[in-house]
Amino acid sequence: MSASEAFPEAALRSCAQLGVRLSRFFLTTNIAQQTVTLFKLLPSFGHPAPVNTFRCSTSRIGAGERSGSHRTPRGLHRVAEKIGGGWPVGTVFKSREPVGFTWAGHPCAPITTRILWLEGMEPGYNRGGNVDSQSRYIYIHGTGNELTLGQPDTIGCIHLAADDLIPLYDHIPEGTLVWIAER
Repeated sequence: MSASEAFPEAALRSCAQLGVRLSRFFLTTNIAQQTVTLFKLLPSFGHPAPVNTFRCSTSRIGAGERSGSHRTPRGLHRVAEKIGGGWPVGTVFKSREPVGFTWAGHPCAPITTRILWLEGMEPGYNRGGNVDSQSRYIYIHGTGNELTLGQPDTIGCIHLAADDLIPLYDHIPEGTLVWIAER
């Protein structure tokens, strides 16, 4: 991670417009760079500082908010629900329920290990109607094929490596804000 990693001003503007207070931790996803950065709010500095950056994968067809588009939605989100805590690495989920393991018949399962279910915070953009991120089942989650990390390869979600996802899952609470941008 670059020590000069800056917190996106657009995320601060969006929080201010919506009257949303910054959470102690804040995730940003950069679609162009295929990265997720964890920031921590440092009261002494008054702004979030970068803690760690992870390789990720986002949609193979780009960004977009419409239901059925298979694109990664942009804008301000929050972690609405955390799913999968306590299950072993490689647990495969379907409809948010464990259904098997990558080492037992599901080597390339699309959803594995942990799920951070995202809720859009911007009405009409990623919340409500046919753009609602949560009803689109947009997650940050593990994948059975970690070789694709660092390049667009999903159908809308954000994939992370299990070695990055588990500590992140354990570290951040539900309600953590998530900013998704193309750059």
